Amino acid sequence: MRLAFMGTPDFAAIALESLLATRHEIAAVYTRAPKPRGRGMHLQPSPVGALAAARGLPVRTPKSLKTPEAQADFAALALDCVIVVAYGLILPAAILAAPRWGCLNAHGSLLPRWRGAAPIQRAIMAGDRQTGVEIMQMTEGLDEGPVLLSQAIPIGPQDDAGAMHDALAHIAARLIPLALDGIEAGSLVARPQAVDGITYAAKLTAADQEIDWTKPAAGVDAQIRGLSPFPGAFTTLPTDKGPVRLRVRRTAIADGAGAPGEALDEALTIACGAGALRLVEVQREGRQAMAAADFLRGQPVARGVRLGAP
Repeated sequence: MRLAFMGTPDFAAIALESLLATRHEIAAVYTRAPKPRGRGMHLQPSPVGALAAARGLPVRTPKSLKTPEAQADFAALALDCVIVVAYGLILPAAILAAPRWGCLNAHGSLLPRWRGAAPIQRAIMAGDRQTGVEIMQMTEGLDEGPVLLSQAIPIGPQDDAGAMHDALAHIAARLIPLALDGIEAGSLVARPQAVDGITYAAKLTAADQEIDWTKPAAGVDAQIRGLSPFPGAFTTLPTDKGPVRLRVRRTAIADGAGAPGEALDEALTIACGAGALRLVEVQREGRQAMAAADFLRGQPVARGVRLGAP
């Protein structure tokens, strides 16, 4: 097939790498424009853009696909199919209809649960026991298209967003070529999504990151795992020099009870609305992540200190 690939982050770059190993032709790669990053704030390409450039593929970074010019440039590619993985731009009807076999999207959830921008994080934060990847035919509705291929995997009690991201990225990379082969052979039949169980994975905000210690311990742990390693869940820690922001990277369920946010010992066992959590890995703002025991050597936290208190 003659393809275009649309994607931006690492998750998408893994899928592009898999396509480069197939017999299909990638006529163009669409990705978000380079952004300033690092200390010097130099423009850096997206992971997909960097990979495409390194492999000699034509890279396009339009700000929008809604203009007549962008749509004419796209139609001129005369594509059989488009693969979309975490691209970041809306595809209007003219784009969706242009390729011979339409546009396929690899989505990191078991649809119709967690349609939208942050399916991996939202699934973990909600305490879901499983997630997966689905390859769907794109429509104008948000992640509403019929599904061609699907694979589910469990979410373990220690799994965080980073681990699930990597696992799902490799599943997507395996399923995409299978979907293309099935379309060519006429052996795949798309199934409509269920009308029940629809949820939306809204884009993460700063409010999602602040730990609410009034929640049960399992809920706080799920929030922390769902946001680790990035963007991270945080709380405030009172110190002699004033409150500091403390990012919590990893926790373990612990015994104990107290006021929400209260340190129950000097080892960072923190009371929740029900139960308690022991902080295992933390990161003070502007510093490296470290084991809680190492953190406490430089910043002791006494029993009775309240984390997250105003």
